[in-house]
Amino acid sequence: MKNILVTGANGQLGSCFRKHGEKYPELNIDFKSSGELDISNIAEVKKLFSSRSYHCCINAAAYTNVEKAETEKKKAYQINAEAVGNLAEVCASQQVKLIHFSTDYVFDGSSSTPYRETDEVNPINVYGASKLAGEKQIIKVLDDHLIFRTSWLYSEFGHNFFRTILNKAEEKATLNITTTQLGTPTNANDLAIYILDAVQKNSSATGIYHFSNLGHATWFDFAEEILKFSGKIDEVVLNKTGFFKTLAQRPEYSVLSKAKALQDFGEIRDWRRSLRDLIDEVV
Repeated sequence: MKNILVTGANGQLGSCFRKHGEKYPELNIDFKSSGELDISNIAEVKKLFSSRSYHCCINAAAYTNVEKAETEKKKAYQINAEAVGNLAEVCASQQVKLIHFSTDYVFDGSSSTPYRETDEVNPINVYGASKLAGEKQIIKVLDDHLIFRTSWLYSEFGHNFFRTILNKAEEKATLNITTTQLGTPTNANDLAIYILDAVQKNSSATGIYHFSNLGHATWFDFAEEILKFSGKIDEVVLNKTGFFKTLAQRPEYSVLSKAKALQDFGEIRDWRRSLRDLIDEVV
């Protein structure tokens, strides 16, 4: 039995770890919500780690509101950088592997080919900058780490684009969805399973990896497929737009190369297939 700690257990990604964790009986998973463990409080983190021996810590805690981060910079950095540094420091002292999640928004979107792990980073919003700062905190103090950059996460849990579009369909709304950003929708369930599989197999891999579902799409493409697969395409008016006003600047291109993850960890599903399967399950 391996003792695994999952932080941020009530968030979107943490909820996916809860959902699928029971399928791994050889992993003894300790789920901690932000209310149960404040990772920005290093004394709390040290107390927990001193009371129990962990094989690895999966950090699903994060500040994820890209828009609010522009006006809540201190809070975004506190959670996405300083608190991550706390976890990394304690994991280093206890010889615990840390698995952490970052974002495609560490890139500026100027590329026209999928971003590799070694490509230059240059975040253009506070959220991306705070996540990059978290990466650096980990790398500075802990060798035994895995950082997975991911993109456009959605699931049946929490607040996300997938759930918003389905809710708007129920309201028979008119939707104006941008076509100016190209990336990859990523089913958070797939990411959770990918990580749990790696932990179960006791992977010795370390460093930065990219994980999103395969393929690419605009936000309009994503919305259209959600509505098609759910049978709700005729319940809304869906319009393309080249302009969508946001406070935070977004990279126009943020497709991630998964070649390294495919080589070291195995198969990843296409985003449309994964979306269809989730809709079949929950809609």
